[in-house]
Amino acid sequence: MKDENSSNFWKELLKLVLLAVVVVVPFRLYIAQPFIVDGASMEPTFHTGNYLIVDEITYQFREPERGSVLVFRYPKDPKKHFIKRIIGLPGEMVSIKDGVVTITSSEHPSGLVLDEPYVELEKKETLSYTLGIGEYFVMGDNRAQSADSRIWGAVPEKNIIGRPIIELFPPAFLPGDARNSYE
Repeated sequence: MKDENSSNFWKELLKLVLLAVVVVVPFRLYIAQPFIVDGASMEPTFHTGNYLIVDEITYQFREPERGSVLVFRYPKDPKKHFIKRIIGLPGEMVSIKDGVVTITSSEHPSGLVLDEPYVELEKKETLSYTLGIGEYFVMGDNRAQSADSRIWGAVPEKNIIGRPIIELFPPAFLPGDARNSYE
């Protein structure tokens, strides 16, 4: 009797492991994945150490929108992941003067001044950037501490990973190298 119970235990355990692999692995690879924020570029929205779950499927069905937070592969080194806010959409012109961001497009030919109450303006910069097809202009909420499209240009659509949907704090017992992080 003991041998039969032991055999059933191992069969049930194997079924459970197989079910977990069939469900968890595709979910993790194609639908959502965890990331940890590393850097001050998105303060006060996100802080170093924030643990985020990133939705990787939404942008397969719809275009990213201005104002959304985006996780993407850094255009200069696709092994690195960054998190920034979408400012400019494909085909638009982004102008920055004295820290005020204005978007010019066919929808807003006279310019749309962005209302960004979560951003501390950096007054001294002046910039104009025209986006091509499939390009996004992104900036960190903490403009003074953010390396973003103002420095290295637009983010190609192919580099988009997804959008954060859940914010948690990381458990202290997880080793740092077991998690992805981005700036």
